Amino acid sequence: MFVKQISVFLENKSGRLAEVTGILGKHNIDISALSIADTTDFGILRLIVNKPDLALQVLKENGFTVSATDVIAIAVEDKPGGLAKVLEILYKKDIGIEYMYAFVGKLSDQALVILKVEKAEDAIKILKENNVKILPAEEVYAL
Repeated sequence: MFVKQISVFLENKSGRLAEVTGILGKHNIDISALSIADTTDFGILRLIVNKPDLALQVLKENGFTVSATDVIAIAVEDKPGGLAKVLEILYKKDIGIEYMYAFVGKLSDQALVILKVEKAEDAIKILKENNVKILPAEEVYAL
């Protein structure tokens, strides 16, 4: 039930983000979701792509510091309070959110969200018990 997220360490220099996306595009790797967090000197680009293993390989081959992390992709009602409902479920079970970001597209009337949580296996179990749709990796990579 986990989705592989690619994290790329980037120096805060003009053109580095363009270089990463260019390499991915050259290898027919499609980006479905992304998040970037930065400081004065560097940033971390987090990506969900259709070919995570290939992305990891080609970025490393091109000198980038890259890692893979297991995250959870969920579908939430695309209406006010939809995300709050799911986050409340995790909060009540003492599962902290390390970070999250949304997908570029959505699934019919549902918004797609990527979660990095503490106690990931417990989180999946609790979300399933509460009828939160967890997307399998294959479905996420095909979006």
